[in-house]
Amino acid sequence: MIFAYIALLLAGYLLGSIHAGYLLPKWLFRIDIREHGTGKIGASNVMRVTAKWMAVPVMLCDVGKGALAVWLAQLAGLEGWMQVTVGLAAIIGHNWPVFLGFKGGRGVFTSLGVITMISPWIGLIMLVVPYLFAPVKQVALGVFLVVFSLPFLSWFFYEPFGVEDRLGVTLGFILLSLIVFGTRVITPRTALSANTSNIELFFNRLFLDRDIKDAKAWHNHKKGDDR
Repeated sequence: MIFAYIALLLAGYLLGSIHAGYLLPKWLFRIDIREHGTGKIGASNVMRVTAKWMAVPVMLCDVGKGALAVWLAQLAGLEGWMQVTVGLAAIIGHNWPVFLGFKGGRGVFTSLGVITMISPWIGLIMLVVPYLFAPVKQVALGVFLVVFSLPFLSWFFYEPFGVEDRLGVTLGFILLSLIVFGTRVITPRTALSANTSNIELFFNRLFLDRDIKDAKAWHNHKKGDDR
């Protein structure tokens, strides 16, 4: 089983490294998405640069590769904590893809695929809760809350292999949360935050997923990135 586990870790990483946000614009619109808009390969930049409907297949592919990695681990009969780490490998591949110079996305939708395969109930919570904050335009805060809650949710909603395996899955979800939060926080400082203290910048990114508190100024700045 150990050899299957190692092989699936590698397969999970390579699977995660395949980016629909890069490939679909390349195939359908003959463009390198990294040279347009914000230069990112996520669904939002793809939608702005190409067409709104393109966000759907990009998101589905991101969710799908996380789910596929875990499903393969389940087919191999791996224990729950092993399934989570194979999923983590796919998330790491998405965030730091070997095929794109280790510059990828943030892995939120890939994480959703991983979590849903581990526990459909937790996946449903992760999908629904952030959008409850949409009316007050705080979806990023909703994402923070649900990702922060993942280890606690796993302890109560996951128990197919007993307490020991539940502990392993919970620890895996702690690592998943740290990866998601890390990709929020560890990014280059923008011009808008030149006068923002490091502490304020950290909390703005962690809770709001932006460099400054002024959402309108931040989104106008992001629109201005579409070059």
